Amino acid sequence: MPRAKKQKTSPDMQNGGSSHPWADLPAALSESLEKANKVAEGDGQLKAFTTSNAIDAPATFGIKSSGAPNAVLVTVSNGKADIKTGSTDEALFTLSALPEQWQEFMKQTPVAPYQSYWGMFGMNIKQAGIEVQGDQNAFAHWTHVWRRILEILHDAYAGPTPEDEQPEPDEDHIVGRYTYITSPVWGKCKVFYEQAGEGEQEILFLHTAGSDGRQYHGVLNDERMRQKCRMTAFDLPAHGRSFPYEGYWPGMHTNTEDAYVGCITTLIKKLALNKPIVCGASMAGQICLAVAARASEVGAGGTIPLQGSDYLNMDRQWYDRSPYVNQALFNPEWIYGMMSPTAPLKNRQLIWHLYSAQAYGIFHGDLDFYFGGWDGRERMAGIDTGKCPVYMLTGEYDWSNTPAMSQATCDKIPGGRHQAMKGLGHFPATENPKVFVGYLLEAIDHIQKTRT
Repeated sequence: MPRAKKQKTSPDMQNGGSSHPWADLPAALSESLEKANKVAEGDGQLKAFTTSNAIDAPATFGIKSSGAPNAVLVTVSNGKADIKTGSTDEALFTLSALPEQWQEFMKQTPVAPYQSYWGMFGMNIKQAGIEVQGDQNAFAHWTHVWRRILEILHDAYAGPTPEDEQPEPDEDHIVGRYTYITSPVWGKCKVFYEQAGEGEQEILFLHTAGSDGRQYHGVLNDERMRQKCRMTAFDLPAHGRSFPYEGYWPGMHTNTEDAYVGCITTLIKKLALNKPIVCGASMAGQICLAVAARASEVGAGGTIPLQGSDYLNMDRQWYDRSPYVNQALFNPEWIYGMMSPTAPLKNRQLIWHLYSAQAYGIFHGDLDFYFGGWDGRERMAGIDTGKCPVYMLTGEYDWSNTPAMSQATCDKIPGGRHQAMKGLGHFPATENPKVFVGYLLEAIDHIQKTRT
């Protein structure tokens, strides 16, 4: 498998940045560490992450600038985490980054991909200078704790990142049901779907890898969308509230283009959806491109791929399907930093919850399709956008599928459109539904005017 791409760094970053003000991380944060410790003592999330009688011995990890001997040290014990400075000799593992990378991370509102250490560390795109030193399993075990500690350090130094406002709803307009479908590859399954809206335009929403349709509740309840569209969202077989499919063994799920397209096609026919626009993010963004290429077979009248491209690849890791790592902690942490830091915390926590709630191996199996399983590089030019218009949308904070990647794919599609979305990340429909719907309505209008 090809190696992940690496982003270039400046000469100062490549030589370790010894003269850089962030070359000594403890020194750069010296005036903030006492405040961070006090916050850590009373932080509800950190308390929830560290309170367990299974933590029967202290564990220490480090955070430092590349090439520096000094580090911020964090010792985790049952119910608390203590922050101090010292040598990484005491640490099980150390999060290391170049001085300029820490400087970007510590800005009050970081730009992508510096909103999280995972964003800096990368998935299919790797930044030079980022390194996890020491015990890699311990790094995976404590991912939830080091993420929260970094947030506390950031806020103690720069202040909390301002969040977008979001009105609290008093009513819900969604109706959910079960139905049986029999699709190619996966066979018979009892699947859960939800619907809302009284508009004329049918639209089918598809969730991301390892999640379910609750990602779209904010969109399904949006008054603008309810007036314009008849919306449907469903959970893939073995995901969320849907039941396992025929022949399913826990931990052995995998996803392919034919399985995915077959399932979508079967559901469209079962629910008698009339030339729906198909919209989905991440792996669902990629399948939207496959749907556009197979529009006559599927019965689609347009697609809106979110966070999609014609091909992605990476060196796969197995922490998301490992008997040695708690996937209910690791999986949501891995994707948590893919969101915009300005998204309302409640929405980011919902994404965390959804990824913590899925069955063993589901996320990993979906990524079989997302990374390398889908390859549409030779098929984009053949999409008939008169029959099935394509309008791609990509959040600027997504470091897995960047706006540049989506634009490069769009450039291959005759008549295709693409727009980058400001202040949104990998899960735009969930992060900030109000902002996302503005982009979505523009895409729907384009499809309706373009479709022959």
